[in-house]
Amino acid sequence: MFTSTERIKSDDQSIALYLENLLSNKYQIPTFQRDVVWEKENVKKLWDSIYKFYPLGSILIWKTNTKLESHREIGGIKFADNFYSNEYQYILDGQQRTTSLLTSIHGSKGKLANNENFDPTLYIDLTVKLTDATDDTSYAKRFLFWDEIDDKNGQLQANIGKKQRYQDKLIVSLIDIIKDRGQIERNIYVSVNGEFDHPYMQQFRRIREVLASYKISFIELRGIEVAEVCQIFERINQAGKPLDIFDIVVAKTFRSENNTNNITGFYLRELFDKFKKTISSSQYANIDNWTLLQMLAVVVKLEFPEAGIQNITDMYLNKLKTEQIEAVWSNFKTAVAKTFDFFDNILHIKGGRLIPYRYLYLTITAYFYRNPKLDYSFLTKYFWYYSFPNAELLTNTTHLWQHIDFVNQQKANNSYSFNKFDIDKNSIRKSFYSYRGRLSRAILSLYANQKPQD
Repeated sequence: MFTSTERIKSDDQSIALYLENLLSNKYQIPTFQRDVVWEKENVKKLWDSIYKFYPLGSILIWKTNTKLESHREIGGIKFADNFYSNEYQYILDGQQRTTSLLTSIHGSKGKLANNENFDPTLYIDLTVKLTDATDDTSYAKRFLFWDEIDDKNGQLQANIGKKQRYQDKLIVSLIDIIKDRGQIERNIYVSVNGEFDHPYMQQFRRIREVLASYKISFIELRGIEVAEVCQIFERINQAGKPLDIFDIVVAKTFRSENNTNNITGFYLRELFDKFKKTISSSQYANIDNWTLLQMLAVVVKLEFPEAGIQNITDMYLNKLKTEQIEAVWSNFKTAVAKTFDFFDNILHIKGGRLIPYRYLYLTITAYFYRNPKLDYSFLTKYFWYYSFPNAELLTNTTHLWQHIDFVNQQKANNSYSFNKFDIDKNSIRKSFYSYRGRLSRAILSLYANQKPQD
């Protein structure tokens, strides 16, 4: 148990040490981090800030013994996906900066920014001076990518001078400065005829100092659970897309394969994707992951009533465990497939846009789950009864669990009853209709049930 003062700790590292630790699997990026938007101009500006010793902001690290699903490559550089540790260190904030630093120094061994042929290795032109503290434009000429140095088509006159400076060893890559700075310094020394204080030598010493001395700030979090980490992540990324509960559950239930200890891997996102492929011919194959996750939670609650999954809200979805999902998965897939088949081929409702209540996915899946004695007459009556009455009978989670109890009673003793209700034509005429309204969809479902030709 960590005290409040131990939960947050600050630290710093040099750029080279940080990237070395990253490449050795010390840090990982959880998959609920969004994809990086890699742009040349932004990378140059990042390095301009470093070159001027401006602060970059902190990298937020979460230290935990919980293993999450992590990105298996960063900027095209692949990382081991079978990595195990007593303590994992996840990058919660700083993925963009990390990717830019990593690729600009170490290049890329795979696709980057949807451009397989682009080399992200960054070079510095030592002949470009920093004129004064307010200089805000020279970085574009100081930091270069290979396609700005080597003009293969010979169309850019400006690139001729750059290629010559590269051949004269006055344009050098950042990685070469890190790995072989002594040889590079000797090359420049020869180029300037041994003039120690030559501007080119000054520029070299500056970038060498930057790479050796610039410190990246870190904030480390300990003793924090996944749900709280996700809240922190959302708050520091308010300008971005909010985290989806499905992303969180995927990360939390992920398990790497370990053949040595006979442990099978588990990846919920992959299970969902594979299942959707098996029903690809159905228009229900495009169901959103959130609804499918709620359907899964209902089934887990039925199978494990004491497991603590008391509802389908995000708080309870976050409590789903890998072993619970594994236990119900096979029967769950069968129940969901039967649910979609019921909508599609019994009711002839072609696609989820016409289902009056979204919770009908959940209640009917509960009915099909591990039910060997199916009564489609009951299901048909159930669907129409709750689609048409004036009262809103399936709009909240209290209604939901009452409905699930109702369909389970029918499963157990094959008995049920529905109260009589009338559909009054005047009330139908006077009702308010909207694209997403329950009554609008119910009427369209009724038309669809008649199998119109178009």
